[in-house]
Parts: sequence; C-alpha cells; structure tokens
Amino acid sequence: MEERKKVDGMLEGWIWKMAAALKSQHKQINVVIADWLTFAHQHYPIAVQNTRYIGQEIADFLEWLEESIQFSRSNAHLIGYSLGAHVSGFAGSYISGTNKIGRITGLDPAGPLFEGMSPTDRLSPDDANFVDAIHTFTKQHMGLSVGIKQPVAHFDFYPNGGTFQPGCHIMHVYNHIAQYGITGITQTVKCAHERSVHLFIDSLLHKDKQSTAYWCNDINTFNKGMCLSCRKNRCNTLGYNIREERLPKSRQLFLKTRAHMPFKVYHYQFKIQFINEIQDKQIDPTFTMSLTGTKEDAKNLPIPLFEGINGNKTYSFLITLDTDIGELIMIKFKWEGAAVWENIWDTVQTIIPWTKGTRRPGLIVKTIRVKAGETQQKMTFCSQSIDNIHLHPAQEKTFVRCEDRFRKQN
Repeated sequence: MEERKKVDGMLEGWIWKMAAALKSQHKQINVVIADWLTFAHQHYPIAVQNTRYIGQEIADFLEWLEESIQFSRSNAHLIGYSLGAHVSGFAGSYISGTNKIGRITGLDPAGPLFEGMSPTDRLSPDDANFVDAIHTFTKQHMGLSVGIKQPVAHFDFYPNGGTFQPGCHIMHVYNHIAQYGITGITQTVKCAHERSVHLFIDSLLHKDKQSTAYWCNDINTFNKGMCLSCRKNRCNTLGYNIREERLPKSRQLFLKTRAHMPFKVYHYQFKIQFINEIQDKQIDPTFTMSLTGTKEDAKNLPIPLFEGINGNKTYSFLITLDTDIGELIMIKFKWEGAAVWENIWDTVQTIIPWTKGTRRPGLIVKTIRVKAGETQQKMTFCSQSIDNIHLHPAQEKTFVRCEDRFRKQN
C-alpha cells in the first residue's frame, strides 16, 4: 500500500526490502503487495478519494480469503505508508462483520486532507484490533505538513519529535540536488517522510537493537529527559515487535534515533544540582561531559542547558549515546572556556578587593543523578574529591558513584 512517487510505473525500492525483511521472520508469513499506482499517481485530492476505493478492494480481498481458505482476518497485518496508511484504515473500517483486522501499522500517514478529520475519514484506532503509527515528517512544508501530526493509533511514535529526521536536514538538499538534479528538493522531503518505512524495516532486521520509545506530553519535556519511565507500561518498542495493548486513549511516545540504520540510541536523563555563588549574576557556561562505562567510553558530550544558571537549582536534560557503554561508573564534568567568566570575576574583584588566600567564588556541582532509559537504572554521582568541590572555567571534575566514594572513605 504505497503512495506513488515516481512516474516510471515501478514500485519503490523499499517495498522489496520491506517484503524481504518480513519474510526473514521465523514464523510462516505471506506478504501481499497492493499495487495501486494508477490510482495513487493522480492529482493529490483525487488520490485521496481513491484511498477509500482501494480500501474497499482490500477489505473484499480479505473477506474472499476468509471464505475460500479460512484465513482469519485477525491474522492480517496491514502496513501502509503515507496515503497507504489511510487505505489500510479504510480497509479495516469497510470489512464486513463485527470482527476486526488484527493489526494496522501506519508509516507516516499522509497529512493534507486527513489532518483534523473525523476518525471515520482517516486511519484511527477503531480500524483494527491494534493500530500503531510512526510519524516522521509532520513539519510544515509550503503550508502543509506531509505527514499527519495528530495521533491516529493506539500508540503513536514521534521519532526525534516527528517533525523531521537526522540526516534529512535542509543542509542535505545540496547533496540531493547534486545527486538527483532539481528533484533533490522533493528527495529531501521524501527522506524524512520515508524514514518511517526504514525505521520499521530496521525493527525487523536488527532483533538485538530494538528502539525503545517513551510516553511523554511533548518533545520539549522529552528533551529535558523527564519521560524515561517504563513504569505502568509507559514505554514500548518501535516497529514490528511492539507490545500490543489496546488503550482507551491514544498514547504518544517519543524517542531519538541516529541518522542511519541501525537507528537505535541509548537515552539517559541527567539531573545536575548547581549552586552559583555569585548572587544576582546569571551565567551561561558551556559544559561537556565524558562518560566511562563498563563496556565503553563516551567523550566530550555537549550538555544542552536550556537556561542560564543562577542561585541553587537542579537542571534536567537528555543525553543520547549511539553505543551501549554498559553500566555508567564515572563522569568527568568540564566547564569549557573562560573569557566571559574572567570578566565577571574582574568586575567582582574591583568592587570587593579580595585578600590573598580568599577562595574565588565559582559553581558548586552538588550531585549528578542519572537515569538510563533502556535499563531503567537510577544512579547518583558525587565529586571524587570531598575537599575541592568548586568548579571554575577550564576545569574538569571527576564524579563517581556516591556509594563507591563512601566505601573508599571507610
């Protein structure tokens, strides 16, 4: 169930990759491809109307399978990309009788002429026993979003916020134009839209690298690392191996991914308590962290602070790693650069002449609390040196697990 993109009468290349990936599963599986190119390759509003017609054809086909070979519709899994997602939805709503199709997966369901429509006019959770959707390109493009933004399933996944995808950024338009000519512009749009397909294929091909997504209100809260909980089924697996659970209300899940396959990353929430000793002075320092794990290290990670530091405050943010570093055992925390701070220091020193030996005020980093999304492990880190707790520009401090430091002391 594929939206038409080329004029050469050929099905797109990913179709065969998807079919091969599905057939690579151990269980017996039949893959049927609905070729509706002539109906999809029309002016968009006509193609939208045709989604109902093709949906009816697929519903008739499934009913015929039930009658002729006793194939149960509850074993059917419809996977539809773009307009094809709504085709699948119509197939599910048009099939006769009270029993529903087993599962529908919508891969970046099309947005224009579907966004804001009633559930009967688009893919919705009522269309199958279980419906999941992956939204990858809901960013406005020339006044319209290519993919639908609103939830349309039991579980709606928004990788990287769902607006656009890493590796598909507008900066890459030039590469695409070099490769595809002026159609490169549409290739960039297609890159993020079609990412939904490749994320799903990835879930079939990389059993050991399944991506976890987390229930959250919005991407900003998620970017602060505040949603990495799996309590009460708050997280789920993206793609084919999702935990199927019918919910009374749609659940929106967020995750980060890499720019290429395998797409999985490891999510961490860092909560750092700062005390800024210079009262009434907000500072905007740049920090980096290096992490030591039992399996690997991750060096010089930039820390995304969303606001300046003043007073005594705890900051929460999300860090993602491309590799599995194992269990985190040490954090090196560095304050980059000095110029801005030295100016503040000079000003302060002019107003209050410090005597020799007076400790210059700086930042105190009390504790670093970490939560690993994938393992759900929580850890607290304390400064390795108990005496020198102040952090100044260009300095690096080492933090170890608080219980480890306590053991060393004793």
